[in-house]
Amino acid sequence: MPGPAPDERIRPEGRRNTQGIRVDPEAEVTHEPRQAVLSALVKHRPGVLSEVSGLFSRRQFNIESLTVGPTSEEDTARMTILIEEPEPGIEQAKKQLQKLVPVVSVSELEPEAVRRELALVKVGGEKPDDVNAVAEMYDGQAVDASTDSVTVEITGSKQKIDAAVEAFRQFDVQEIVRTGAAALERGPNTLDKDD
Repeated sequence: MPGPAPDERIRPEGRRNTQGIRVDPEAEVTHEPRQAVLSALVKHRPGVLSEVSGLFSRRQFNIESLTVGPTSEEDTARMTILIEEPEPGIEQAKKQLQKLVPVVSVSELEPEAVRRELALVKVGGEKPDDVNAVAEMYDGQAVDASTDSVTVEITGSKQKIDAAVEAFRQFDVQEIVRTGAAALERGPNTLDKDD
């Protein structure tokens, strides 16, 4: 073909990606990821959890935590989904979730929403009195004890649970189980009714 050889062609200034394509600096702007708590009312029937987690998996959204439980209505359940995504991804997750047939409503909870997590921490049982003292500092309580171990239950914010787990490390933590966030908006109940 007629024309200049590849090394003789005019090359515009600017950065290029790994494939040699020029990168427009304005188009390259990236959004910082943020955590969002999505509250979804879903029909209480078999397979709903699988549908929702499958959607997130297909779209490659990372679920930080997911809790599901019944609501005041017998035929609905509430899913609390904590995700960390850039801004466009959070909106996309809400829209995709709303499209699922068993989903009744979806909303993103405000940062002030009430969030709680439950943790069971099993530690060595050599110093049960010291374990109890640390548990009381975090409003926890021993729910099981033997000569080898003590299991403590703690409920609260993620920060409180993190701090408690760190404090229990001095007693040889054997196992930890955390539920993930359960959350509700402050003020009047608006999600349990069809919008």
